[in-house]
Amino acid sequence: MPVRVEIAETPAQYADGGKLFREYADFLGVDLGFQDFAGEMATLPVMYGPPDGSLLLAWLDGHCIGAVGLRRLAPGVAEMKRLFVQPGHQGSGAGRALVEAFIARAGVLGYRRIRLDTLRSLTAALALYRHHGFVEIAPYYHNPLPDVVFMERVLP
Repeated sequence: MPVRVEIAETPAQYADGGKLFREYADFLGVDLGFQDFAGEMATLPVMYGPPDGSLLLAWLDGHCIGAVGLRRLAPGVAEMKRLFVQPGHQGSGAGRALVEAFIARAGVLGYRRIRLDTLRSLTAALALYRHHGFVEIAPYYHNPLPDVVFMERVLP
């Protein structure tokens, strides 16, 4: 069965996304307090909801296995946050499906650029971003973590 991506609309869907974002934070093993992670988790429908954002969820065999947040960074610029696929489902195509759905959704919402930051140690994510046209750019905010990579893709 193929991966299905949907846009969160209900409290239950946002709860699914929040669970995955907490798994993501545990997976990274770094303190995300500098990004006010606790505040983000408390306001997911605001941060990743209409009119400027979305929370995209990947489903496989009836289970929510991945998520990514889309939020407004600046006029015309969307930020991709917390792309995560559960380790047992990595390689299923869910990451690719989420990135492709994110790019399409950003275009629908009128964004012209997408920015993100990631860790150089996340080699599969870096390869996925590069495959989808993201290139490295100068930092666009202060991230104190070592080995951070900032990337951007210009939309057509």
